[in-house]
Amino acid sequence: MSKKEIVRESPQQLIDRLGVKFKDTLLLTRALTHRSYLNEHPEALEDNERLEFLGDAVLDFLVGEWLYNRFPEMEEGDLTQMRSALVQTNQLADFARNLKIERAIRLGHGEVKSGGLLRKTLLCDVFEAFTGAMLLDLGIDKVKEFIYPLLENSVMDIIKQHKNEDPK
Repeated sequence: MSKKEIVRESPQQLIDRLGVKFKDTLLLTRALTHRSYLNEHPEALEDNERLEFLGDAVLDFLVGEWLYNRFPEMEEGDLTQMRSALVQTNQLADFARNLKIERAIRLGHGEVKSGGLLRKTLLCDVFEAFTGAMLLDLGIDKVKEFIYPLLENSVMDIIKQHKNEDPK
């Protein structure tokens, strides 16, 4: 997909499409705002970095909880490797890409021109920030409703592809 092919949408269009009912759309907008956007838009007050921090911690916890319950026979070391595979940058970027979150990310013009909307680390960061915003706005149960199906759809692929195994 080239940069020109990305369909743009508002934060409201994103949540309407995903079926996530945010109460605080400003919190959602902040989750979708990259720091490069702030440099060009002085009216924007905050970027998504703090929400990214929160979302990272939430995802670690929820993925660990989900794996613990989903695979009661799995040993601790295997659970750790599986959690790592599910919260690594590539996997979270895949979640963001599959949800087409890039359509609503707010980036500065230079970041857009350099391909920021397709960069894995940026997509991962925005997915984490989106998760953090969901937690603050909707609570942990709504985050679980959103995240658990994504995990279910990915875990078998990770096992089949041996993405959870240490290459050493």
